Amino acid sequence: MTFVILACGLPQYKLWWPFFVVIFYILSPIPTMIAKRHNNGVDGSSSPCMETAVFLTMVILVSSFALPIVLARADVILWGACYLTLAGNVMVYLTILGFFTIFDMDDSDYAMW
Repeated sequence: MTFVILACGLPQYKLWWPFFVVIFYILSPIPTMIAKRHNNGVDGSSSPCMETAVFLTMVILVSSFALPIVLARADVILWGACYLTLAGNVMVYLTILGFFTIFDMDDSDYAMW
């Protein structure tokens, strides 16, 4: 999030357009959480619900990377702000992936939460 805030707040950038990727950060885990709740009884097998959730999650993820690039190509934001936003995207999505990886393990002590 620091990179995204820097992309918006540094004096040479001064525009808050890159901050709209935060909407994608909020929306990205929702399809997977709904599908996991719906497929609670099914273990290890692929289901259409889970595959649809993965597809929707990937659409949201690609959109969050595409938004700053499109804004930079349209000269709405500077390329430096675009690069900072893309770096912020990588960090946030790695954090979300780590969260789902750690808290989805059944053999860990963290699974009791």
